[in-house]
Amino acid sequence: AVCGHGCKYGECMGPNKCKCFPGFTGKTCNQDLNECGLSPRPCEHRCMNTHGSYKCYCLNGYMLMPDGMCASSRTCAIANCQYGCEEVKGEVQCLCPSSGLQLGPNGRTCIDIDECSSGKAACSYKRRCINTFGSYYCKCQLGYELKYISGHYDCVDVNECVTNTHRCNLHAECLNSEGSFKCRCKQGYRGSGFDCA
Repeated sequence: AVCGHGCKYGECMGPNKCKCFPGFTGKTCNQDLNECGLSPRPCEHRCMNTHGSYKCYCLNGYMLMPDGMCASSRTCAIANCQYGCEEVKGEVQCLCPSSGLQLGPNGRTCIDIDECSSGKAACSYKRRCINTFGSYYCKCQLGYELKYISGHYDCVDVNECVTNTHRCNLHAECLNSEGSFKCRCKQGYRGSGFDCA
């Protein structure tokens, strides 16, 4: 079995046929499956989609049970939590739907943690961090694009001279460099390469 485009979150089962791991979809298993949009819905009250999975949360006044159902709770109603609560050793604690969120100063609402600026994000070389509400993702640095090469996805240099995305002067030549490009005025011309006279 050979999958020319690869199976990002899955395995190759036949010629260009991917079997996706749970929580992923698409021809090359590169898309996150939004379980919250499935029918029947996986959660009784609130559902938050996460990368490759999902989390269930309850409305205020309800407590999340191990089976994903929500049980009415007077203690939760008093706590007035944004995303439901749990009781730990008789104490009520408000919950946040993902590790990328933290309880705000009021102890009831959830605020975003910026993993990119706090240094909690782990993006590999040639990738930059993009913060999202409750999480983050890694994107190729400017001047690089995501390509499937020798069995895995990698950020490879964009040759701006070939793709014609450079801004070199008509009287300049384009020189590709790793992650960027340079412009040099042709013989008989002077300037920055963007302007040649």
